[in-house]
Amino acid sequence: MTASGSAWRTGRRSKVRRLPERGAYDRETVEAILDEGFVCHLGFCTDRGPAVLPTGYARVGDALYVHGATANHALRTIGAGMPVCLVVTLVDGLVFARSGFHHSMNYRSVVVYGTATEVRDPVEKRAALDAVVEQIAPGRTADARGANARELRSTRVVRISIDEASAKIRTGGPKDDPEDIDAGGVWAGHLPLAVVPGVPVPDEHGEDDVPVPDYVVHYRRPSRGSSTRR
Repeated sequence: MTASGSAWRTGRRSKVRRLPERGAYDRETVEAILDEGFVCHLGFCTDRGPAVLPTGYARVGDALYVHGATANHALRTIGAGMPVCLVVTLVDGLVFARSGFHHSMNYRSVVVYGTATEVRDPVEKRAALDAVVEQIAPGRTADARGANARELRSTRVVRISIDEASAKIRTGGPKDDPEDIDAGGVWAGHLPLAVVPGVPVPDEHGEDDVPVPDYVVHYRRPSRGSSTRR
């Protein structure tokens, strides 16, 4: 990968050791993967042992935001300044090799290490919730109502600093052993996968004179390198 912009700090935790040629540390690559994802897996330690939870998120600059109910135990636990690990993975394809050992997946992933802090400033909190909506559908906050005072009070928002980050990427076909290639008789290759939107379905209260927004009709996830949320 060609570096673009400043790099994230790379430490012992974030350095890719297994197949290091698949590692990438430049800001453009890391941000593009984070901006394309919907769901992260958030890992942290509790007094009852380690926990890993899937949740939605948004990236704004050098921070990630997650949210939930004020009673959310996980967010309450990490929000006091706990170190956390956050992972985003995008599956781009299935790799079919001539041997079971070499079957794989094409993917783009990011591992982030940072510190979680609860957001108490109402301005930042509201902006974070808007960012979560924009993570799903850029342009939606121009149409949908933002959080009101009651909703802000009932929502806990946690900011996770991106202290260390690295990406790991696999592309292309299988890495078969020469003897399996020479033996022949087995199809090998890779099957690309992509998120493909269907036909928009209006809800039961939809108004006939309200057109479907362009960002819904032509919905697509951000492509690699299209990061804009600085």
